[in-house]
Amino acid sequence: MRQVMLGNEAIARGLLESGCTFSYAYPGTPSSEILPAFLKQAADAKIEVHGHWSVNEKIALESAFTTAITGMRAAAIMKQVGLNVAADAFLSTAYLGVTGGLVVISADDPGPNSSQTEQDSRMFAMFAKVPVFDPATPEEATYFTGLALELSEEIGLPVLLRPTATLCHARQNIDLKEISAIERQPEFVRQPQRWAATPKHRFMLHEKLNQTLLELAADPRFDFSAGIDLNRKRTPYAIVASGCSWSLTADLLKELPADLSGQFTLFKVDLPYPLHRGAQDNLLNNYDKILVIEESMPVIEYQLGDRTRVCGRTDGTIPDAGALTPDIIAEALAQFTQNRRLAKADTEIAIPPGKRPSLCPGCPHRSSFYALKKALPKGIYAGDIGCYTLGINLGAIDTCLCMGASISQAGAFYQTFAKSEDTIPPIAAIIGDSTFYHSGIPALVNARWEGSRFVLLLLDNSTTAMTGNQPTPAAGVRADGTQGPALKLETLIKGCGIEKIAVIDPYNQEEMITVLKEALEYTRSPAGGIAAVIARRGCLMIPAERRRLTRLTVIIDETECTGCGYCLKAFECPALVLRENDAEGRVIIDPIICTGCGQCVAVCPQGAIKIKSSE
Repeated sequence: MRQVMLGNEAIARGLLESGCTFSYAYPGTPSSEILPAFLKQAADAKIEVHGHWSVNEKIALESAFTTAITGMRAAAIMKQVGLNVAADAFLSTAYLGVTGGLVVISADDPGPNSSQTEQDSRMFAMFAKVPVFDPATPEEATYFTGLALELSEEIGLPVLLRPTATLCHARQNIDLKEISAIERQPEFVRQPQRWAATPKHRFMLHEKLNQTLLELAADPRFDFSAGIDLNRKRTPYAIVASGCSWSLTADLLKELPADLSGQFTLFKVDLPYPLHRGAQDNLLNNYDKILVIEESMPVIEYQLGDRTRVCGRTDGTIPDAGALTPDIIAEALAQFTQNRRLAKADTEIAIPPGKRPSLCPGCPHRSSFYALKKALPKGIYAGDIGCYTLGINLGAIDTCLCMGASISQAGAFYQTFAKSEDTIPPIAAIIGDSTFYHSGIPALVNARWEGSRFVLLLLDNSTTAMTGNQPTPAAGVRADGTQGPALKLETLIKGCGIEKIAVIDPYNQEEMITVLKEALEYTRSPAGGIAAVIARRGCLMIPAERRRLTRLTVIIDETECTGCGYCLKAFECPALVLRENDAEGRVIIDPIICTGCGQCVAVCPQGAIKIKSSE
């Protein structure tokens, strides 16, 4: 049976076909669809599995690792920056190993399109001494997912699977195999010298790990020179590629005239680390020039080692940043061979002007940011990771470092300014509900313990909106739709030692401004400290929230609109647009995308934005 599948769905299929029944994940583009697909396909096949949205990637990996040391097969799923969060556990699992199968799926985002970095998880795998597969197509992703679990069990190590955004969101016809659970029972064999290894035992485990990797680098299954007849008439150039870079290169070579494509022998690497030693020797012994095409770091290139003959990212033949495209690869081939016929012909393509991303129409965060600027003017606004990072457009986000850093930075801003003789500016930490569960709690405990003072603005839209509206612990809904305990933000914040907590609907703008001003005063009072304000209103991407919204008919009185542009700059709702061919720069409301929330009414300094009477 064949079925068209998204790359992420194909990965989920590979997990199920290989008997993986435990998956732990934290949502993050481009990996978000894997866990839901895993649960849906298991339910369709009537296979009992366990899938869970963990509150962060470290916990997801720790949970999957624990399952894998009971002899079962498990997966930890995340995006590339999530692997940073899981790094402590990731490096340790390589030393300790597993008795079952453990695949860590880290989806990379070359470009990047929706990430803080375009780091290469293959490089992280090499740093951690963990084998890594680099699939080139969705169909390969299905196969390599299963192979990763089999190899993990065989060598007793975790194995990384590194899809990229291109693969995750590509579609391909997949040959489906039967889904069946592996008939085995979990068993934990006590080995304190391994599972609770002290530094002395860790040294011995490290030596064993190194030996396993040496043996894997000689495994004929991963000899990427196999099938290439090196005794035939030798081509001048070798190209070594992996993953989607290989797919792009293979397609490009097929399109070239025979006299051009015939110059190259293309080698495909499935296991970029550890790189097969025999294949390396074959390349270096038989080719004078080798071009390595890979995303995003020179992982294969570093292992080949010969800087005089190996070209790629290190010598600038391949750009050292950004996702690869056919045009970029063609230009690299032209530079590598010094043959301009290989480069794509320059074409003039008219690209329409882009529009920067902004918060959705009716988004409650927009009202929260507007109130924050009114209540804490000239403040320092420490931001965080989420769709609310777009508050930077509104002048309400000043910093964005990593998950949970808004609270750490707000605390550090306070401590830094408190040591100065100057007045301490208003300081706010802006964080979303899902991010708070992810990594905000330890930061808040630390800030409270350190004696910092700031306003904590917690934007609670009842979902993980940026990555596809996955549930948060506040809802109590698990990944499979079953109901669990709802973990209230107020309770957790109080447990962190915060005494002043207010909950407000951000659509009540005047009240919210008042509450934020009171919170600021509390941070400055002798008996004060951190003041938490929870701005609670659901994301309008959730159908139930759209139905709950009372839709108002909002209009702009053109006789009162002066074209000052304040509403566009201070509120930036996509439904507010400039009137075409209006010399005065007046604004109209796009009725197609307007949600009718009415939040823009209070923004206009001229009073030109009004609610149309139903009479």
